[in-house]
Amino acid sequence: MTEERKTGESLVTVMVAFGANLAIAIAKSLAAAFTGSASLVAEAAHSWADTGNEIFLLIAERRAAKPRDHAHPLGFGREAYVWSMFAAFGLFTVGAVVSIAHGIDQLGAEGETGGYAVGYLVLAISFVLESVSFMQAFRQTRGESRRLGMPPLHYISRTSNPTLRAVFVEDASALVGLVIAAAGMALHQITGNAIYDAIGSILVGILLALIAVFLISRNREFLVGQVVRPEVRDLVLGRLLDLPEIDAVTFLHVEYVGADRVFLIASVDLAGNQTEAELAQHHQALEDRLESYPMIERAMLTLPTPGDQPLVPQVKGQGPQSQA
Repeated sequence: MTEERKTGESLVTVMVAFGANLAIAIAKSLAAAFTGSASLVAEAAHSWADTGNEIFLLIAERRAAKPRDHAHPLGFGREAYVWSMFAAFGLFTVGAVVSIAHGIDQLGAEGETGGYAVGYLVLAISFVLESVSFMQAFRQTRGESRRLGMPPLHYISRTSNPTLRAVFVEDASALVGLVIAAAGMALHQITGNAIYDAIGSILVGILLALIAVFLISRNREFLVGQVVRPEVRDLVLGRLLDLPEIDAVTFLHVEYVGADRVFLIASVDLAGNQTEAELAQHHQALEDRLESYPMIERAMLTLPTPGDQPLVPQVKGQGPQSQA
């Protein structure tokens, strides 16, 4: 898959999520005001947090796609992790903290909540809209995970694409949160005890907090320079060894500098006997060729130290099948 197509698909995924969450946030807010349900208040906060997060993710997609310049030789790919980090903090503060605080405040509340039918209707409509958004994220995830031969959930936890990961886990948590909110309302309606509705709000908040911590942790790891997975390293090593000019690779460092973008440093033994000037020219030509690959943002090649042993793939019997 080309870089342009991947970027376009991620943008569509974020736009679908934004539209769905905005509509859901408005509906939940009106229903929460009408019913007074603590669980619906928590769900409204959840959806408004998700809606704000999609704006951060849209900014992330746009800024990360800028081409590199002299001041940014490794490109702007890490901007995606910065803006995705903002989105994760927003999910924690607006979604989790508000939901938990409101739930705790309602633990001692008394009296009946009205308008259950309206609440259930809004939750049902929200579930449908969230499912549409989730299926878009799942389709993209499934397609990319298949090319790497990985289960979708494993891919989501490991992928270098922060916007896809954010939309996927936020939509999945939203579906779980809707079930929790419906259960809280139902128990309140059946028993007449508002504590179940309050507990539903707290549980939604705890769920959002866990998701936010997960997203913050993953973005932090990529921001500080996470090296690629072994299968991606083997892919890069294979591409180097496929070049007829290269006899062996004795050192290889590959780290993520953005979604599906890597920075490559390698010591390579070139074929034939060449002068120093010829080696410099061939290195530059090879770097330019490597940087033409969609996954390689920047490549730097050096000469090997005498006595260094050639590298071999780390993942035995499993050739890489796609990009980072």
